Amino acid sequence: MNSKFKNDNIIGQTKNVGFQFGLRKTFPIPLESVWDFMFSEQGIKIWLGEIENELEIDKHFKIKEGVEGLVRVFKPFSHIRLSWKKKNWKNISTVQVRIIGNRRKTTISFHQEKLLNTKQRDEMKEYWNKIVSMLAKVLKHSFPNS
Repeated sequence: MNSKFKNDNIIGQTKNVGFQFGLRKTFPIPLESVWDFMFSEQGIKIWLGEIENELEIDKHFKIKEGVEGLVRVFKPFSHIRLSWKKKNWKNISTVQVRIIGNRRKTTISFHQEKLLNTKQRDEMKEYWNKIVSMLAKVLKHSFPNS
């Protein structure tokens, strides 16, 4: 096959940080309300899991479901960035959760990078899609007039 027709691009593969996956969902809810929910005990349990300790910058955390990591950045009403390692993984990835919005609507964005391969990317794609579906159900129920 002639190399000028060959396509080496693999979905989700980056030049410098392995594989990545991102997902966004917008809700008709004010930013402050979404932020407060996402970092409430109920919200954290949905998107991160049942945490064994508090989330603090530069502090190790562990989730009962087998994920562990370290909070790298926490900027209120903007985003959190943390290392993320599942129990059966050899690698450590990075997860960033952004809350972007105003008084009328808000977007929740999940982005994960430093994934090893397409299999790991597909695993996390399925995981984050389930998380966003759960968040959508709870937010719709919690903010029915939005």
